[in-house]
Amino acid sequence: MQDIKSADRAAFAAPDGIDIANHIVAESGLRIGFERRRGRGAGINPSGRYEPFARSAVDDGWNSLDELPAFKTDVQVEKPKTIITRNSSPDISFDRSVNPYRGCEHGCVYCFARPTHAYMGLSAGLDFESRLFAKPNAAELLERELSKPGYEVKSIAIGTNTDPYQPVEKTWRIMREILEVLEAANHPVGIVTKSALVLRDIDILQRMAAKGLAKVALSVTTLDRTLARAMEPRAATPAKRLEAVKTLSEAGIPTMVMMAPIIPGLTDSEIERVLESANTAGAREVGYVLLRLPLEVSPLFKEWLLRHYPNRYRHVLALLRSMRDGKDYDAEWNKRMRGTGPYAFQIRRRFEMTARRLGLNETRTELRCDRFTPPKGAGVQLALL
Repeated sequence: MQDIKSADRAAFAAPDGIDIANHIVAESGLRIGFERRRGRGAGINPSGRYEPFARSAVDDGWNSLDELPAFKTDVQVEKPKTIITRNSSPDISFDRSVNPYRGCEHGCVYCFARPTHAYMGLSAGLDFESRLFAKPNAAELLERELSKPGYEVKSIAIGTNTDPYQPVEKTWRIMREILEVLEAANHPVGIVTKSALVLRDIDILQRMAAKGLAKVALSVTTLDRTLARAMEPRAATPAKRLEAVKTLSEAGIPTMVMMAPIIPGLTDSEIERVLESANTAGAREVGYVLLRLPLEVSPLFKEWLLRHYPNRYRHVLALLRSMRDGKDYDAEWNKRMRGTGPYAFQIRRRFEMTARRLGLNETRTELRCDRFTPPKGAGVQLALL
């Protein structure tokens, strides 16, 4: 998106560069009107990177843009052949995950999963948070894959790409069906979410946790409700997430708080307060990830920053680039999650020192794999007599 690149260069080129940058974006036709994107995180909806043509809305003088409908959530059915996704990344703690949905209605503007919508011929912008794909046969597929001979048991991570408890889960209930399969098989699971909807399944999670089979992490990026609403418009408020941590912890379910991502110059001042709130809520483990801006996420985040926090634009980007070898993002293993350089070291030390002071991370919950029993229910081929 050349216009966003031009705006970024202009922002750093002159004292009044921010005003020039916002003017460039406004005149580009990329920015979607407020009424069309109300309640959404992204402000633009550029064509996917694999598309042969790029499109932008231009007012032809007949006020035709005012007639365009607002972005409404649309859910289509996706029928994958497998549901467990494998990875061999050396800097993450799991080797398999399950994603009940593609796309996420929470609309977190910084979400690193946004570029995956390009594989569907859709935009990483507003399409990602409004044109969703549900996998209603996920539980059946999972049961089948767990029953395969030679299946090696390791904890399954859910919520690492898109949130399994996003608003549409209230209707589709795919995540609950997945948990029912995992509970029946005594299979360990780790969940990451920004939603208090996880409490709906506290009955299953409590039974699994009693066997050492479940843990839940709530992502808390900020305690500022105004910032959270702008940055994560359809996720639960920070207070609701902390309440969920408290309720889960009191139910005996191991809980963790992830400050993911930490945005330098915008949310890093809250590190101590977020960890103190997590400790008060009953979390025993905490972690963080530095802001990641791969592919289309970079222009989406820049446009958002220009729109919501223009006075911090240069400060945030300058700090981030100081931790990414002068780039918006560095995908190198063991660097992408934490960054490098003095400022990244300062963030890491503040986080570690606060966690130590509060007695967090003293022990890590290790989920059990020795209780697993291969499924023999629906969707599993019966053995020959």
